[in-house]
Amino acid sequence: MSTAAEPPSLTDADIVRLAQTCAPLPSSLLSSNAHPLLLSYVTSLSSSSSSSSVSEYVQSLLYFISLSPQTPSLSTLLSSLLFSYIDLFTSCRIPHDHNSLKTLQFFTTLLDFVPADEIPRTVDLIVAYLPEIVDSDDAQVVDLVPRCLSSARNSEEVDCGKGFTGAVFDRILDCVWSKGLLVKMVLIVRDFPFLDKGRVGEFVDKVFDGITRVDLQDLPSLVYQLLVLASKGFSKRDVIEGIVVFFGSKMERKSSSIVRQVEGTVLLHVNFAVKQDPSLGQEIMGLVRLDLRAFNHFTVAILLSVARVRKFGESSVGVLKTALLTAYRDYKFARDCKWLSDELKEEYLQNVKVVEKAMLRAVNESNYGREHIVPSIVQFAFLLLESVEEENFREICHSNGLLGMEDLAFQMLKALFEVYDMARNEIIEQCKFRILSLKPAQSMAIIRLLGDLVENFPYLILEHVSHLKELLDYFTFMHGKVASGIVSALLPLTKFSRDLQDYTILVMRKAMFRQEEAIRLAATNAIINLILTEKQSKRDGPFSFQESSSQASSSQQAQLPCCVGGLFQELSGLLQRCLYQQAKIKEAMYHGLVKLVLLDPSTGSAVFDLLLPHFRRFFREDVEVELRISSCVKSENGKVYIEEPLDSLLHCVSWILLLQQHGKTDRVLDSSWACFGFSLSQENEAGRCLTGESFSNAFLKIRQFLRNQKLGDIVGQSTDGGSASLDADKSKCCALVLSGIIEVVINAIANELEKATDVNKLNLEKELIEFIEIHESLGKDTCLSRQATGTRRGNVRTAAHDLHDSLEPGHTKVTQGQNSFLATSSIYQIMEMIPKLYDPGSFDRIGTSQNHSQQSQSKKSKGFPIIISFILGVCLRHIKSFPVLGKDDSLRTLFYGDIKILGPPLLRFIFFLNLGAKYETSQKKKEAKGKKDVEELREHFHQALVCLKELIMISLRSPDPTALLEDLLSVSTVEDASLDDDCKRASRIDDQPTRRKELFIVKTLRLMFFTSLELSFPDEVEVICAMILMIGENLPCELRNSHGSWAISVCKAKNITNSKIAKSVVTLAISLSFPPNDLIICQDMATELLQVMGSKTCEPVRVSEAYPLLNHSTRNAISSCILHLMETFILDMDWAIKKLKTFSSLILRSIHVNTNGEHAPGQAFEENLYSRAEAVTKVLASFVLMSLNDPQAETLLRLAARFYKHLAQMSKLRIAPKGCKQVLPSLKFQKLVEITCRQVTVPLYNFVAEMQRSQQENSSSKGIINRIKRENRCIPDLIFQIEDYEKYLIQLSKLSKINLLRHAKRSTARDFKIIDTTTNREAAAAENNPVAAESETCEEDSEDSEGSGGSEKVLSPETGSALAAEDSESNGEEEGEIAFPNAKRMRRYGVVQDDDAA
Repeated sequence: MSTAAEPPSLTDADIVRLAQTCAPLPSSLLSSNAHPLLLSYVTSLSSSSSSSSVSEYVQSLLYFISLSPQTPSLSTLLSSLLFSYIDLFTSCRIPHDHNSLKTLQFFTTLLDFVPADEIPRTVDLIVAYLPEIVDSDDAQVVDLVPRCLSSARNSEEVDCGKGFTGAVFDRILDCVWSKGLLVKMVLIVRDFPFLDKGRVGEFVDKVFDGITRVDLQDLPSLVYQLLVLASKGFSKRDVIEGIVVFFGSKMERKSSSIVRQVEGTVLLHVNFAVKQDPSLGQEIMGLVRLDLRAFNHFTVAILLSVARVRKFGESSVGVLKTALLTAYRDYKFARDCKWLSDELKEEYLQNVKVVEKAMLRAVNESNYGREHIVPSIVQFAFLLLESVEEENFREICHSNGLLGMEDLAFQMLKALFEVYDMARNEIIEQCKFRILSLKPAQSMAIIRLLGDLVENFPYLILEHVSHLKELLDYFTFMHGKVASGIVSALLPLTKFSRDLQDYTILVMRKAMFRQEEAIRLAATNAIINLILTEKQSKRDGPFSFQESSSQASSSQQAQLPCCVGGLFQELSGLLQRCLYQQAKIKEAMYHGLVKLVLLDPSTGSAVFDLLLPHFRRFFREDVEVELRISSCVKSENGKVYIEEPLDSLLHCVSWILLLQQHGKTDRVLDSSWACFGFSLSQENEAGRCLTGESFSNAFLKIRQFLRNQKLGDIVGQSTDGGSASLDADKSKCCALVLSGIIEVVINAIANELEKATDVNKLNLEKELIEFIEIHESLGKDTCLSRQATGTRRGNVRTAAHDLHDSLEPGHTKVTQGQNSFLATSSIYQIMEMIPKLYDPGSFDRIGTSQNHSQQSQSKKSKGFPIIISFILGVCLRHIKSFPVLGKDDSLRTLFYGDIKILGPPLLRFIFFLNLGAKYETSQKKKEAKGKKDVEELREHFHQALVCLKELIMISLRSPDPTALLEDLLSVSTVEDASLDDDCKRASRIDDQPTRRKELFIVKTLRLMFFTSLELSFPDEVEVICAMILMIGENLPCELRNSHGSWAISVCKAKNITNSKIAKSVVTLAISLSFPPNDLIICQDMATELLQVMGSKTCEPVRVSEAYPLLNHSTRNAISSCILHLMETFILDMDWAIKKLKTFSSLILRSIHVNTNGEHAPGQAFEENLYSRAEAVTKVLASFVLMSLNDPQAETLLRLAARFYKHLAQMSKLRIAPKGCKQVLPSLKFQKLVEITCRQVTVPLYNFVAEMQRSQQENSSSKGIINRIKRENRCIPDLIFQIEDYEKYLIQLSKLSKINLLRHAKRSTARDFKIIDTTTNREAAAAENNPVAAESETCEEDSEDSEGSGGSEKVLSPETGSALAAEDSESNGEEEGEIAFPNAKRMRRYGVVQDDDAA
């Protein structure tokens, strides 16, 4: 019998009290009738004033439920209680605090007991609340969502559990995320069940779209959680890319110190994550390798941080280096490449700037909580310095405001050196270690770094003087250039540390006694530089010393002289020792002494005191003047060498005499001598004052002696009674020294001529001419001495053009022969004097008339050709030696001055000689003497043109590239009616440098070109074309193209039969034509060349109608020229395909997706590449039909093999990887394939077969065996590349459903075999030349012995292709698994034939 329900006996307070006492489960809770009342308490308590009452009550109920959660009634109560509490939480009727968090966590432990059909209602309530979440406390309830979805997915009661889970996650992604929700989602996303790859990508994008709203203090923890997700395989690549892009781009606008500190903390998190999961480090490096646009300052910082992980120490820094080198290389190629668009060139320039800026910023911000990357920065900077000599980017960097690798590394290390005390010792130690361990060329950049640190941070460097002393201890064991460079770098530091200066002197004293000449030479340079540094410091201010904590030992200090009178007096003993060394060491000292007097003229008398006793060993004036040239030359072991460079000594003395100030020579370092405790007596002082006068008088007597004495008496004064050849070598060496002395005298006379009055000028000019004639009479002996095989030279006079590779710019050693002893001003004076010797008015009339009268010829001086020959030879050596001395070298200003002043007189010479050659050719064509005069004028004309070319080359590299051209235009006033229109058009150009270049080409070079062409001067035309090309390459594309059109008009109008002229003009026409005109010209010329060369079906014609310069005389030269230019185009394709591969990778990753529907980056580049390849194909199509000689045929086969390799790579890039949609090949690509198959591939097989048949018929000709050897390497490679290309075309055809091989000749068999014709050919070779045949046979036997059997083999198509693949660099993966015999096992005398005969 049922009774009425009694009211519950428990209140909310009772339940809380029972739970606190851990009482057993009250029976009233098991009754479902009591549940409404229990739930009502939740609602009523939410309106109470206590913030914790609801949570406390709910937690009490959950406690009792947890005692028996499987009970159905309690399970129902749990679901109702959960929904009620979440409803209160989402409606903000209860506070969101730690109590609510504790309650929700309690609910999470019991979610598995909530009925499954109640879960969707709860999840919907939470998801609907998501847009209202503001901070992290509001997001507490979101923790329930993953557990609810997991329960729903595992339950059979919820329909489509998987679909429900996906729908809920999609709703979460679609709503607006606040910063609190974003952080919460990152924390719990791993708990969501079975997220597919697409939703994971959307989630990562959502996170990084909203991460800017997250507070700065929350960013490190958020990034750490993302890294944890990534390490668990949660879209690893996207997470890494998002972090890099966010901190590198989006956070870049926030430049506060707090942001930098946050970034430093993030870097530590990344470093820790990479240690835990090395695959994250691989993803970071892969991101930078793939796309340079992901490069920013944070990327650099991350890679430097990852480099601190031992596993990635080398590879991470290597990725940074590769990225920098790639940026430089791409820009260097793009700048020089004509067919790339200006937009792409600008993009590559900006890439370099971005990379440099990113690296510097990463270094400058290293003190914001990221000190752990400092060792990585040091490692990376030194790695760059080691690569400086391998990669030469100085020219492109200095011309475009870029730093370059060396300056970039310098700035990085200087920034660390200034800020971090811990980095200073490491940098100094690294400098020392690398200087001692690297090759000399690599260590020079480290030495320059050390010098830069000394110059900028002298007081900080002083703390590490002990390390520098240790480096100096190795001075005598170093390469000479390295040793000299180290001392030069440390010299500024001696101004602040007397201890270091004394230690350096001690090391130099020891070095002067070493056996190695290079070390003694380095020590000599160091001694001179020490003296110069002291003089400069006294000149700048009082000499200051700062004693170092590291002192020399007592034994060492005892050896040091206690002299404070100046280093020149202190080191005079070492300088005197230098006078007894080899000639190179003496020359170095002589030039150093000139620098000393140039810096401090008051030291001139002291220098004379040092040199006078030594000079008197070779000059006597007791009874009569005697110049002992023979004493300068010694012989040893049958070898002759110059022991004393007397010409360099006189050169030094002559300059000191010019530099010494009058009136100051009487007071020669009195204060210095007074420090020794005594003063000079009047007798000694008078003696010292006479040293300068003694040298001056001696110099005048030498001048008079050389004019009066016979050269034979001077050169061959004595012999040692040796062999005649030894005496001849001595005479030649004496002549060489004497020619240098005469140049010194000529230089002195030219200096006097500049300041002389009209009365004295005539006498000086006469004397000058006499010495020039004497010098030229010695020319024959001097020339022979340079070529003498039995002559060893102490100061071998190398040619000037060989100097740039052997000497570092700025090196102070200038040996004789490397440049003339004449200064620029002296050469200029002689050039200005020459017109008077010929005709005072002829040079002035050059600008107004081209007529050369007979009267002016009659006035020609007898010595005029000798003077011209001398001055042009001296000028050429002088100009070529100009780059040797560094910009800061004081001798450069003294010797060279403003070298561009030589331009105007040089151009006047050229006009004058050009007109003279034209006159001689027309008047004395049939006379033998006339022909000799023409050849003489032609030689001088060519030499003057070479001088002008070298001078223009120097000018174009100077800060003002067109200053010289402006001076030359003032001289070039010749008027030609045919050039009027071009000159007027050039005069209207607004840009001044461009106008100067254009006018000089049109007004001067073209005129000289036509004149030289008329005179048939091929060498001269070649030099003029080189100048046009050199200047024209720096012009804008329109003007550059106009000069190309002009060259084309010359090709069409002039019937040129000289091969050298024709080659120069064709090169000019193609090189100055802007793409695509350059390859169009190549196509036209190749088509015409086919008619001139002839083919299998057509007889050759003698002259082309369209291009008369294409004829029988020039066809071989022009064909070689075009093939060479085609090789440069194919080399460009190599770089372009690498860039195309990068673009393809970016397309697949969709990094660059453009939502505006524009073309993807690289698409225009790809189309342009296909167009270039198509033009190259058309040119090759003409060549494969020609009857070429053997060298040209071999060149064509090599070019074709490389070209097909590039075509195969392009075809492979068109094939979509697995899982990606195949894109249809573009129309340009299809057209390229069609032209290649129809016009090149099939004729190429015929070309190979015809070439082989021709060689088989001429098997007895000389060198045929060696040619077949070469073909046995290149022909299989060519066949393999063709088949590799067609293999990818077949794959692409299958995937795209387009038959790309429909134009290929299917009946052509690609296989080839080696037919043994050894017997017949060896018999023929033995009959013609038994010795040669025997040597060839021995060579073949030795090569065959490397194989295994030597039996005959007939190659099948597969073996032939695979064999070629082994020699080539192509990536034939499919064939790589099959093993094939080595190529050396083949019969060398086989002939490749086509199997298509059947």
